[in-house]
Amino acid sequence: MALLPILQYPDERLHRVARPVTAVDDELRQLIKDMAETMYAAPGIGLAATQVDVLLRVIIVDSSPGHDQLMTFINPEIIKRSGVSDFEEGCLSVPGIYEKVPRAERITVRALDAGGQSFDLDADGLLAVCIQHEMDHLDGKVFVDYLSRLKQQRIAEKLRKQRRRTM
Repeated sequence: MALLPILQYPDERLHRVARPVTAVDDELRQLIKDMAETMYAAPGIGLAATQVDVLLRVIIVDSSPGHDQLMTFINPEIIKRSGVSDFEEGCLSVPGIYEKVPRAERITVRALDAGGQSFDLDADGLLAVCIQHEMDHLDGKVFVDYLSRLKQQRIAEKLRKQRRRTM
């Protein structure tokens, strides 16, 4: 397994749209393992393949208290939404920034698992928010895209300053 570099906002590659996975094979399962190692090391509760510069429709999520219930979603699609929630969200690609984003409170998502089997999952609360957040990445969206232009500019400048300090 390997730690993968996570793209940082405002990197333009975060705005590319991922393509559907056509084969669930050993190469894809290795990517999922590497993504999991990267996510847990960061530490985070979700990661999209686009965040590690792989343009495939793959996300992983583990919002469990013990961080021991990894879920893989290949070619995910939300087939049902209800309610409104506005959790404060953070992102591994936008470190140290947290903002409220309106999301569906409950969703049903359909996807393939790491074995290539189709499944439907009903999710609510943090899990629903995390799945929606990660699926946005697959469509080239970062949670700060929901914010005003002024907030986006301030966040980008704050992150540039943080990077300069760590170099």
